[in-house]
Amino acid sequence: MTKLRIFSYLPNPRLWKATIAARLAGVDIEVRGTSPRELANWCWDFDARPLTFTERNQTDNQQVGSVGFAGKRLHKTAAFLEAHPFGTVPAAFSPDGKIGIFESNSILRAIARLGQDRLALYGGDLYEASRIDSFLDASLVFGRDVQPYLLALLGAVVPGDCHAKAVAAFSTYLGGIEQALLPAREYLVGCALSIADICFVCELTMMWYEKPKLCELAEAGLPPIAANIANSFPRAAQHFARLREHPAFAPDLAPHLAKLEAGTVVMDV
Repeated sequence: MTKLRIFSYLPNPRLWKATIAARLAGVDIEVRGTSPRELANWCWDFDARPLTFTERNQTDNQQVGSVGFAGKRLHKTAAFLEAHPFGTVPAAFSPDGKIGIFESNSILRAIARLGQDRLALYGGDLYEASRIDSFLDASLVFGRDVQPYLLALLGAVVPGDCHAKAVAAFSTYLGGIEQALLPAREYLVGCALSIADICFVCELTMMWYEKPKLCELAEAGLPPIAANIANSFPRAAQHFARLREHPAFAPDLAPHLAKLEAGTVVMDV
């Protein structure tokens, strides 16, 4: 039985927090969605689906998008907004569609709780769980601070101040991850893989969106932020490199990172 339904743009590294955790914990989830460009032509709902041409031109349920969907007319049902008051994706629902769970880290936590009897991804006790929450909160701050830079990469020009703020956020976040892995820890919390590790890998994956824009960054005199991670944050880099090959991570990460590293993927964030 499906334990959680998730609606999102695809591909989405932050959604992969959920799919990776679900594979590990044996939680049955359903993912619905399409590219950001096409998502404006979908009904945003528990029963998310593509709209017909006639439905797309109706004004009922239309909302003006923001952030990555700025200026677009989005079709969000009243039930969707009741379940998801901020109106964002990824948007998860309980099996009956009545309870909405929003923000990728909260969806990740939900899956860890659903699968806790099979695999303790949320730590072995309340103290470990709380430490995991600390990493998830730090990751949320990092994601918020670098989002303007990632969105700027979609355009023709990356403002210098936007790049500088992302550099500072990246250094703070990776510095903490590096410290947490000292002296030779295998995982961020305790002695086993947890959702703290999953969250870290997926958030860092977002920085790979620099790869197709290296020429544009060079022309602007802006060094790519994640390019020297192996030198500046070797333990964090090794942790990422090891987990991207993990059987539960690779189905999502491997093909997408390969395309980004080859510069052959259209960026959507």
